[in-house]
Amino acid sequence: MPSLELYGTASCPYTSEMREWLEWKGTEFTEFDVDADHDARERMRRLAQPPFTVPLLVEDGKVIQVGWQGHGCVVSAK
Repeated sequence: MPSLELYGTASCPYTSEMREWLEWKGTEFTEFDVDADHDARERMRRLAQPPFTVPLLVEDGKVIQVGWQGHGCVVSAK
């Protein structure tokens, strides 16, 4: 089974919308809050290109979607 990861922040409404969509579909995923989890932020930085935008959906170590329906929240790289 593919490993699906959702990188986002608690303050980004698009992260919430993507989470709800994944849950509605019954998709298993692991969620990381890049504001609260320094290690997750570092993984996001290695996976994506600046400007770092959430939500970021990663499958098996590859970015498959940035943002939600054309919208996203830019997060600091620090």
